[in-house]
Amino acid sequence: MLSSVGKNALLLGTAAVLCVFAVAAVNEITKTEIEQQQLASKLNTLVEVMPELAGNTDILKDCVAVLDTQLLGKDAKQKIYRYRTEGQLKAYLMETTAPDGYSGAIEVLAAISPDSEVIGVRVLSHKETPGLGDKVELRKTPWILSFNGQTVASAEDKSFAVKKDGGQFDQFAGATITPRAVVKAVKNAAVYIQQHPELASLPADCGA
Repeated sequence: MLSSVGKNALLLGTAAVLCVFAVAAVNEITKTEIEQQQLASKLNTLVEVMPELAGNTDILKDCVAVLDTQLLGKDAKQKIYRYRTEGQLKAYLMETTAPDGYSGAIEVLAAISPDSEVIGVRVLSHKETPGLGDKVELRKTPWILSFNGQTVASAEDKSFAVKKDGGQFDQFAGATITPRAVVKAVKNAAVYIQQHPELASLPADCGA
């Protein structure tokens, strides 16, 4: 028969194993919930840029993960979602980064048509100065809407810049660096599309 010490050790061991399984189960459930919340948040942002995407969860699966540090601004893969209707590609919704913001990188989502027309832009995250650089947020000012309907002709298109640099976009009083960085990031995203026509036909691969 097991001694009292042995029984206690067995009970403790069993309890420890059960705790490990319980923690693993909770982590798995929590992980799934977090992933679902992240996808829902991402879809909400996509809908902000293109309202016709409301309820269209398929677009979250029709994407490719690409890496281009120079044009997309990050030394990590970014996702490009492809919006199609009746088999026709209507837009790319691109994650891109402005690495040269005043206070650090600015994460951007840009919806761009296959012929380089900018459908809409939203800033996803930034660390810019409140009251100055944060005017790139739609809840602060409508500046971000000035991209709607604009077209990037080519990498040499000098009009796709802030007015201080000879372009068409307003800068902010006392904060030119932030809008300059966002304009450049959106332009580079369109240039990336121009340089990669194969994006339309690549197999979906949304992995990191």
